[in-house]
Amino acid sequence: MKHVIKFLTFSLLFAFVFTSCSSDDDNFSEPQVSLGDYENGILVSAEGGPSSVSYISNDFSTIENNIFFNVNEEDLGNYLQSVGFNGNQAYIISDNVNTINVVDRYSFNKKSSITAGLYTPRYIGFANGKGYVTNWGDGNDADDDFIAVINLSTNTVESTIPVGEGPEQIIANGNTLYISHKGGYGVNNIITVLNTNNNLISTITVNDVPDEMLINDEGNLVVLSEGANQYWLSPPNITQGSIATINMTDNTIMDLHVFEVGNHPSQMSYGNGTIYYVLNNEIYEMADAATSLPTTSLINLGAITTYGMAVKNEHIYITDAKDFASLGDLLVYELSSGNLIHTFEVGVNASKIYFN
Repeated sequence: MKHVIKFLTFSLLFAFVFTSCSSDDDNFSEPQVSLGDYENGILVSAEGGPSSVSYISNDFSTIENNIFFNVNEEDLGNYLQSVGFNGNQAYIISDNVNTINVVDRYSFNKKSSITAGLYTPRYIGFANGKGYVTNWGDGNDADDDFIAVINLSTNTVESTIPVGEGPEQIIANGNTLYISHKGGYGVNNIITVLNTNNNLISTITVNDVPDEMLINDEGNLVVLSEGANQYWLSPPNITQGSIATINMTDNTIMDLHVFEVGNHPSQMSYGNGTIYYVLNNEIYEMADAATSLPTTSLINLGAITTYGMAVKNEHIYITDAKDFASLGDLLVYELSSGNLIHTFEVGVNASKIYFN
């Protein structure tokens, strides 16, 4: 009997200790390892010159300008067009020097650069394990535009695909790429659809000067066309802008909102089922299901040079390029109230906004 009591006592004690240890282990969490100095923040590219990238922390407590130069002691050239992201890598496109610098997106340590096979590169997209870069070539030549196909293992151009004039932004839907054609220094009105499985190409006709694109919550492609505004020609070439919604199953336009002649929208972003765009320096919002364009703006930006916009969570981010020669600003507005809540001085010719 004594042995039984001792055994039961020992068993209960062991169970208590084991349970306590298990509970402690369950509550233990590994400390989070930082991916780099520039994670959990906002990146702002500036065309320059010199070109630069700025970092602002998500809590708006920290700002650091010229982070590429600070880390690598190297300039980006005089015209930073855009930045593309693939996994932990960032691809910084400088179009006037025909170069893409590849960096770790969180530390900004330079990994390599792509300097051959590019001619006025604009934007990069990723599909089928490769990078695809839009290239204007000579912006005045309608017949030399192409997509450069990047081998992501070697960071070299492995082939090119000829396309229509002025390919601009590029967005992936699986292994299919959609490319807007602003038209270089002229005017174009197409979206190229590129099947990266076989490099077959088709086109969708939209209004003149398509630029910004996004995929909405319903899985449709939304394209903002600015409309031609060649007021210096005789006679002037002025056409209507639009926002088109395209069914990516059959690549047909399922909805089209056309602006009045003389109105040229720009800078489109998306969040919470809502499209945001800029018209006459005012920000408008439009739900996916809207049947007409809004008539009342959300925010009047006043007398600034609006050059970029992004929406995330409860904030709208705007870049002010000022006179295109001075240091620009990143302006942060509260989405619910429309109030300006933060202003950060960033690089010269501040343009695009990314979230890291």
